[in-house]
Amino acid sequence: MGEPQEVQLSVTAQEANEANPHGHTNGAINQSRIPQPRRKLISWIRIGIYAIFLLAGQSVGMLLGRLYFDKGGNSKWMGTLVQLVGFPILLPYYLFSPKKNKNAITESSTNIISLKPPSTLLLASIYTVLGILIAADCYLYSVGLMYLPVSTYSLICASQLAFNAFFSFFLNSQKFTFYIINSLVLLTLSSTLLVFQSGSDDTHNNSKGKYVIGFICTVGASAGYGLVLSLTQFFLNRVLKRESFSVVMDILVYQSLVASLAILVGLFASGDWKGLDEEMNSFELGKLSYVMTLVWTAIIWQLFGIGAIGLILEVSSLFSNVMSVLGLPIVPVLAVFFFHEKMDGIKVMALLLAIWGFISYIYQSYLDDYSSKKESS
Repeated sequence: MGEPQEVQLSVTAQEANEANPHGHTNGAINQSRIPQPRRKLISWIRIGIYAIFLLAGQSVGMLLGRLYFDKGGNSKWMGTLVQLVGFPILLPYYLFSPKKNKNAITESSTNIISLKPPSTLLLASIYTVLGILIAADCYLYSVGLMYLPVSTYSLICASQLAFNAFFSFFLNSQKFTFYIINSLVLLTLSSTLLVFQSGSDDTHNNSKGKYVIGFICTVGASAGYGLVLSLTQFFLNRVLKRESFSVVMDILVYQSLVASLAILVGLFASGDWKGLDEEMNSFELGKLSYVMTLVWTAIIWQLFGIGAIGLILEVSSLFSNVMSVLGLPIVPVLAVFFFHEKMDGIKVMALLLAIWGFISYIYQSYLDDYSSKKESS
């Protein structure tokens, strides 16, 4: 009697996966006994919480990072490390998380598809690859944030959506429509337009050469971030095959551990650590503010990580990136108040193109949702 039931559950899980155009099976099997309206409500609540974490973490993290460089911070390695090293604050989750939940996830019908969990060696390889990529990505972001005004920097980051869509096409079978292509073109144009922006509003008065270096590094970091998001979704769907909050925590903690170790090696190998004491003493806001800036930056970026990976788990990597791009216009507005940066014509035009591109993507999502409801009815 047990074998036919197992086959039936496996077929049900496979059908649920194929029915969703985004490859999203989260909760479809584990919550099969929950009424459909309530299940949707719970899913939207989770998506909303993750989106708030992502938007708040990204906006505050960028501003704190710019504050570090603006008030006397000079270490690109330290600026990178604080984006990753805050993962120990997540460890209490494993102490207070009930073991029965983990057992329930392990024994859930969703995992019948995979028959057995991935090996420790495979998981270690996945976390190592993601950790090294994120370490390199965060370093490039730090260079960009050091040499660019925060408003220009945040708008260039919009190009990460185009890179994410490109990688998702090959790794996650992302489908392209007219509105998605239109969105990608507009968002790419909005960031490329900023290469012609002068560095006159840069509070460090960096040369044009440093401005170009910052631009190239930020675009490279955006490409790397798009690849990391696509790979994370690929590993979630094809390897891990578990949909729960513990998966979000595992990915975030282990990849942050690997990335932090890699950055620490760079920090000591470059000799950058020797100047940290002098940097703290000369920080314009004082020693305490220096320490608190680094501590809160580390905490905030972990909040962002939970939101980003959570949205990949709930929807897709492209949707997670779209929410990230949606939050980018918030940063230039806040920078006007906190850093007295200017919003000139080129930035306004780039901002409008980014918003137009986002609306185009959201409209395509609306069409997909409407078509799905029509077919199901």
